[in-house]
Amino acid sequence: MGKASRGNAGKQESTRRPGAEWRAALWAVRHPGSLLVPGALGWGCAELGPVTMGVGAGAAAAAAGAWYRGHPDSFDRVVTPRVRSARRRWWTYRGGRWRKAMQDCELFTTHRKTGADHFPRVVKVRAHSPTVDTVWVELARGQSARSFTDRVEELCSALNVERIGIEKVKPRVVGLVVQHAEPFTEVIDAPEMPADSDAVDLSSIYLGDDEFGGDWRESLNGNHWFVAGATGAGKNSIGWSLLRTLAPLIRDGLVRLWVCDPKQMEFAKLAPIAHRYAATDEDCADLIADYVDDLKTAQQDLGGKGKRTLTVSVETPVNLLILDEMGALLAYGDYARDNRRNLAVVGSQGRSSGHHMVGFVQEPTKDTVPVRDLFTVRVCLRLTAAGQVDGVLGEDARLRGALADEIPNVPETAGIGYVVRPRTRVPMRVRAAYVDDREIDQLVNFVRTTTPSGRANLEVVA
Repeated sequence: MGKASRGNAGKQESTRRPGAEWRAALWAVRHPGSLLVPGALGWGCAELGPVTMGVGAGAAAAAAGAWYRGHPDSFDRVVTPRVRSARRRWWTYRGGRWRKAMQDCELFTTHRKTGADHFPRVVKVRAHSPTVDTVWVELARGQSARSFTDRVEELCSALNVERIGIEKVKPRVVGLVVQHAEPFTEVIDAPEMPADSDAVDLSSIYLGDDEFGGDWRESLNGNHWFVAGATGAGKNSIGWSLLRTLAPLIRDGLVRLWVCDPKQMEFAKLAPIAHRYAATDEDCADLIADYVDDLKTAQQDLGGKGKRTLTVSVETPVNLLILDEMGALLAYGDYARDNRRNLAVVGSQGRSSGHHMVGFVQEPTKDTVPVRDLFTVRVCLRLTAAGQVDGVLGEDARLRGALADEIPNVPETAGIGYVVRPRTRVPMRVRAAYVDDREIDQLVNFVRTTTPSGRANLEVVA
């Protein structure tokens, strides 16, 4: 105790701040471009002359202009994001505006002796799209990621943006996903149906676009999908997008569909191409029970052959259980208890045998869907209550930026929602592709008319 006290006494902190010249030197070290660019221009003018430098700068500008006009795709992919990132870094997230925002939100610390204010420092900005930035921020001493999470609404107001998602990047560094405006203003076309089964990658199913301007893809391998959204939120577009991608596998008998459709509306058109289709409560319960029996039979076959994973073939296909209106199956019906027990088996044991399920629900509470934690891929579309968001995407998902309850209830927002990125656990805004009735009919006709065996793979329970 005495040694610690003497050691601390020998390290007294000064009450004075470092001089302005040292702070300026530190700033220059952190931003080498502030010296290198003027230095390079000065050297060029001294060695080559101002005329030569002017000609070179004009030629570079002309080349950039020609690139901009001649090949917009590559220019917008390579140059535009970098220019946008630099502009926003220096205009939005630097200097007085950034410090003012931190002060307004009380996101700074004050040295107890010198009285100097220490602000979080922006270390990197990436503007992947015109509407969304990713900002890496080094925290001031004494701050944590929770400091930003607790002030996210105030920070949105201070920066005049619609949404901010927060993720922990590494010790003392957080990432801010800043949404300036709605990134999805147009309907996304339905995914194309591959012609051959070999073209389908079950680990990368295209479903739509993400807020960064890239493809939104999810893996079906080893996963169960859970899609939650209020009426009219666009849930079934996700299911139909998945099925359009799987179309050649369904046609070739490599994927078998088991469909529970209590409403007898959304997926009724799948009846001619489904391995099993059920609509009444009793038939849905029988179908789910038979699905579990098929799962256990596949497990026994794999175990007898000494295999741990499924090799997809006509003899051992992937099985996909589609559950529409899970509330009717698990909470409201006479067979809810049996269904809950059987789906718990599917969720916990179906991965290795290739038995997957995709569930759709309007009210994603624990009482309605007690097996929701067994779903590994979760999509949260527009919901009616803030508390439901965390139930779908995980604890504090809404605090990290998944504002699914604030998505407007208008047709223009159908298919817009959030998923959680698996590595960073930060919510990402996405929009599902829209599949209309004509494209659904196209899917059914594709499977029925081009089946290699010449007939539909069909068993209907109704």
